[in-house]
Amino acid sequence: YFLFFLMGLFILGPLSISSFAADSRVGFVDIQKAVINTKEWKEEFDVFKKNFAKEKKKIKARENRIKKMLGDLNKQNFVLDPELKKKKEDKFRKEKVAFERYVQDQNQEFSKSEKEITQKILIKMMKVIKKIGKEKKYTMILEEKVVLYHDRGNDLTALATKSYDRSNK
Repeated sequence: YFLFFLMGLFILGPLSISSFAADSRVGFVDIQKAVINTKEWKEEFDVFKKNFAKEKKKIKARENRIKKMLGDLNKQNFVLDPELKKKKEDKFRKEKVAFERYVQDQNQEFSKSEKEITQKILIKMMKVIKKIGKEKKYTMILEEKVVLYHDRGNDLTALATKSYDRSNK
C-alpha cells in the first residue's frame, strides 16, 4: 500500500501540489509562545507563582521541624529509655511519611493548577487563531513546531497574542 501511495504522490503530486500552492495561504503559530505571552496567562501565572512561593515556605518550615526532630532523636539516642526512644522514632517516621505525602499532594495540585490555567487559555487561543484564519483568508494555520521550514512572514504568533489580548478585555 505504501508503495502505491508513493507512486500516486509521484504521478499526481505535482498536479495537486501546484494547484494547492497557487490557491492556498498557510500561516504558522508557535502556540505555546502565543499562550504564555498573553496578558491573562501572565497575570494568572503571577498569582500561581505567589501561591507556590507561599506553599514552598510552609514546606520548608515543616521540613526544618522534621530535621530538628531527627537531630534531637540522634542526640538523645543513647540516653533515652528504649520504650521512649521507640515512641519518638515512631512519631518521627509518621511525621516524615505525612510530610512526604503532603509534598507529593501539593506538587500534584500545583501541576494540575498550572495545566488548568494553560488549558483554559489554549482553548480560547484556538478560537482566536481560527478567527484570524477566516478573516485573513488562510487555507490553514499550522503549529510551528511540526513544520521543518517556513517563511517567517507567515508567522502569526504575535498577531494571535495581540488578538487574544484585545478580545479578552
